[in-house]
Amino acid sequence: VDVSEPPTPNTSFFVKSSRKTAKEMFEGEAFGLRAMFECSRADEGPDPTESLHIPQVFKWGDFSDGSGSYIVMEYLNLAGQRDDYAFGRAMAKMHLADPAKIPMAGNPDGKFGFIMDNTIGDTPQPNPFTSGGTTDDWVAFYRDHRIGHQVMLAGDAYCDKLWNNDIAPRLGALFEGITVKPSMLHGDLWSGNIGSANGSPSIYDPACYWGHHEAEWGMSWCAGLGQSFWDGYRSLIPQDEGFLERKPLYDAYHRLNRYNLFGDEYIGPARGQLESVIRTLDKIGA
Repeated sequence: VDVSEPPTPNTSFFVKSSRKTAKEMFEGEAFGLRAMFECSRADEGPDPTESLHIPQVFKWGDFSDGSGSYIVMEYLNLAGQRDDYAFGRAMAKMHLADPAKIPMAGNPDGKFGFIMDNTIGDTPQPNPFTSGGTTDDWVAFYRDHRIGHQVMLAGDAYCDKLWNNDIAPRLGALFEGITVKPSMLHGDLWSGNIGSANGSPSIYDPACYWGHHEAEWGMSWCAGLGQSFWDGYRSLIPQDEGFLERKPLYDAYHRLNRYNLFGDEYIGPARGQLESVIRTLDKIGA
């Protein structure tokens, strides 16, 4: 693979390969990394530890012999202890980036979705752009292209009943009183996709899209985010009313995805998160 114009003559590369085509496996990752790269630098301050180190993408494509595909990225020297407070602030800065001011991020009209479908793990993730960037647009996007999509893939009759009969028709009630704006999301943020590179917090292996910043924390149950991280994040993005009540909704997406990827051990937690959402909706009288 010929990589043209690397940033320095001594650049080290990291290469991933797959038996699937590049369009299926790596194109979404490449565009996601580039979008995060642009958004993480939109408000870059003097302290480099408060900016995310996103691996640069150099090339991706299919092998000429038809055996699969590859993506060539910057090699990250993942070492050293992470500054969780700085990591929290760096994540908040990426979430606060205004898509209308970052043409290279691919969302000039400030909508929810992404410029292409991608994958979360090996699960297809549909990302059609919404018609607008309002809270109602987000509710419809999340209803149809996140939980609704995963419930359909799961084929679990109980989850189907919980979602389609008891939650989806009332989903907007969970967002009353707040304004949801499109944030660039990593989309699959757990401890295996978080590190420290050259003194800066780093995230990689994304499933990117533009969505509600709270949706980023649907994998926080296995991300190891402590109080120092949240102190840093909340110093820039305060907690909205109803955050804890909405969290099971965002957790449910990832629990369902885990079920679709790995099987039966995740169906109980997925059902439990959906049941928690129903209890909240019943409590608020939706």
